[in-house]
Amino acid sequence: MLTLIPACSSELSKEEQEILDARIADETQPTNMIAVLQDNPDLSTASILVGLSGVGIEMQDNGPYTAFVATNEAFNKMDAQRLSELLSADNKEELASIAEFGLVQGSMTSADIAKAITDGGGSATIATVGGGAIKATMDGDMIVLEDGAGNKANVTKADVTSSNGTMHIVDNLLMPK
Repeated sequence: MLTLIPACSSELSKEEQEILDARIADETQPTNMIAVLQDNPDLSTASILVGLSGVGIEMQDNGPYTAFVATNEAFNKMDAQRLSELLSADNKEELASIAEFGLVQGSMTSADIAKAITDGGGSATIATVGGGAIKATMDGDMIVLEDGAGNKANVTKADVTSSNGTMHIVDNLLMPK
């Protein structure tokens, strides 16, 4: 008679396991922009800049924002002494101006930026939280950003989402004038 009762199994079906794995992955993902920044080892220099500047505290639970974030490799293009001076806690004001120059109020996806460029006849001006302006253009499918000093940065990874905005990873540091 016992052989007629199917054995109870604690194993999940493949479908149930995939659903559970996806939920666990979602729960372990960083949520706000600062957490996403801190979680990416290729953005550690930018994370330090934002932390030392005090801007990270302001934006942690606010937003939405769009952030143009330079990679460690982009920071390494700078003169080593200048980078060392820049990342000193004594330069909080300059750090804040750089961090705020790469920050835009409101969440803009790459599609939003591309549309603004098209609507602008080939370029768009994006106002930054720091009071500056970033010029955006397209080079084929790539979004190219230009700061007030004429430095250009390509968006190498677009649409990194967080609970308080969208980040775009760039290959050069955008600086205020």
